[in-house]
Amino acid sequence: MTIHSLRNPAAWGLIAAVLAPLTSTAAFAEAAMSGTMKPFGSVRFAPDNDVRCLLSALETGDPAKGASTWILKAPAGCVVPWHSHTAGEQLIVIRGAVLAEMTDHPATRLGPGGFAAMGGRMPHQFTCAGKAACIMMVTFDGPSTSDGAKTADTRRAGGLRPSSGAFL
Repeated sequence: MTIHSLRNPAAWGLIAAVLAPLTSTAAFAEAAMSGTMKPFGSVRFAPDNDVRCLLSALETGDPAKGASTWILKAPAGCVVPWHSHTAGEQLIVIRGAVLAEMTDHPATRLGPGGFAAMGGRMPHQFTCAGKAACIMMVTFDGPSTSDGAKTADTRRAGGLRPSSGAFL
C-alpha cells in the first residue's frame, strides 16, 4: 500500500508544477483586465468594416488576441447576414427588436434583455426587426475572426435567406 505524504519533496514539486500555470494564468488575466466604466453617451460608434448598415464600437479587449466586447447599433431593417466566428459569441439586446437565427434553432425575436449564445463556428445571422434602431452588446470569448465574405449592402426588404457573412 502506498501512502502519499506532503512531507515528500517530490509531492510538493508535483503540486507546484500543476498549480504554477493556473496561478500565473489567473494573475495574467487579472492584470490584463484593469476594469472600465463608460456611460452610453460616450460610446464612439463607427461604420462597421463589413456590414454597411451597422455601427460598431469596441469597448474592451482585442479581438485579434483574446476576449472582446462590442456595442453595435443597427437601424431598423439592417441585416447582418449568415456568418460565423472562430470564438464563441454572446449577444444581449439593449434596445429594439432583433430577429436572431442560428443553425439548428428556430428564428427567435429578442427584445431588450434578450440573449443569444453561439458556439465558435456556429452559423448565425441577426436582423433589426422592429421599427426602431437596435442596440446590442456582443462579447467574444477569445480571439475572433469572421468566417464570411464582406457584403455590399445588407439592408433588404422581404424574406430572410442565407447569404455571405460579415462581422457580428
